[in-house]
Amino acid sequence: MPGFVDVAQCNVRGGDGGAGCVSFRREAHVPRGGPDGGDGGKGGDVWFRANRNVASLLAFRDHPHRKAGSGTHGSGKKLHGKRGSELVVDVPEGTVVRDRDGDVLADLVRHGDRWLAAKGGQGGRGNARFLSNARRAPTFAEQGEYGEERWLQLELKLLADAALVGFPNAGKSTLIAAVSAAKPKIADYPFTTLEPNLGVVRFHEHEFVLADIPGLIEGAAEGRGLGHQFLRHVERARVLVILCDLAPVDGRAPAEQERILLDELRRYRPELLARPRIVVGSKTDVAAGSAAAGEFSGLRISAVTHEGLDAFLGACATLVEEARAAEGEPEPYVVIRPEQEGFSVVREGEHEWRVRGRPAERAVALADLTNPDAMAYVQQKLARMGVERALARAGAADGDVVRIGAVELTYEESLTRVSRS
Repeated sequence: MPGFVDVAQCNVRGGDGGAGCVSFRREAHVPRGGPDGGDGGKGGDVWFRANRNVASLLAFRDHPHRKAGSGTHGSGKKLHGKRGSELVVDVPEGTVVRDRDGDVLADLVRHGDRWLAAKGGQGGRGNARFLSNARRAPTFAEQGEYGEERWLQLELKLLADAALVGFPNAGKSTLIAAVSAAKPKIADYPFTTLEPNLGVVRFHEHEFVLADIPGLIEGAAEGRGLGHQFLRHVERARVLVILCDLAPVDGRAPAEQERILLDELRRYRPELLARPRIVVGSKTDVAAGSAAAGEFSGLRISAVTHEGLDAFLGACATLVEEARAAEGEPEPYVVIRPEQEGFSVVREGEHEWRVRGRPAERAVALADLTNPDAMAYVQQKLARMGVERALARAGAADGDVVRIGAVELTYEESLTRVSRS
């Protein structure tokens, strides 16, 4: 799996909304035609989608930014702007999405699972939308809303039916190469495998995915030897294959190898010990007659001579089938973020206040505050929301600075514009 990357960061940004249009109908023989400015188009959304044809997060390593298309502006004759094109970002099956604080936002387990990563901005309304009995010729329209933007952490946990767990140089890569079409790097020194390898095993009527996890060392659960990066790929395996070297270079007995490996799994995630597992001794072709091999009572195999492979594959396939039947189809894990309602007033200084809440922030963000009519409309809208009343109750006095989003306003019985920060 060349270029395998299992951890990456991604910056996602929804498309910006298009601005509404200020326009009046001007045709011969149509006096006082009235406003006919169209609305701006909504910005496109950014979606993450699990795709079985994507093998790793390599695409994000050098190019982490993903942005959807922006909506176009409205125009006269009540012509609305075109919606921005949405962007679908394909990620491997088993990708976990976290925010910058490490909280899980989505776990895309199966092919086709989708999650909304960044919403596009709302398009601004044209001046035709502001026509009323009191406002017969509105000279303002709304600006487009900026698309949502944030950094995300992506983490891939391989989806495999069975995972080979063993010490470095225990023969895991040789085994997966012998039973599948995988082509891992094989050499006679420790830590030959530095990235996981997946192989599809077909044995009689059975078919399952076997993962070759890079070798673990004692202390892997605490991160020693890149332990956490390797152990992460064991989490989703239905069956664990504990591979013990019957001819270890350091002379460590198979029973001691099994004890250490299980202890590392327990310290990393205790629930892993509840998974179905099979203990297998490798390298019987070079361990014949040794004391370590004589004491071992489990299955014995040789990936080189193929001794015992049929028995191993049969036992492994049976455990995989039983595990599949027991667990059913996993559901994607997605965090649903409810739309924020209402607003709150927070004191930021002796004469400074902050109004928080999407409705209030959106009211000033979309308005063209350089236009007196638009400013008057925003004042009326904030008053209807109860913002001015809430500021008065909180203790705001004339001349205090009130910040709503990126805009600073002055509180003088009603809010007046100061500047955009």
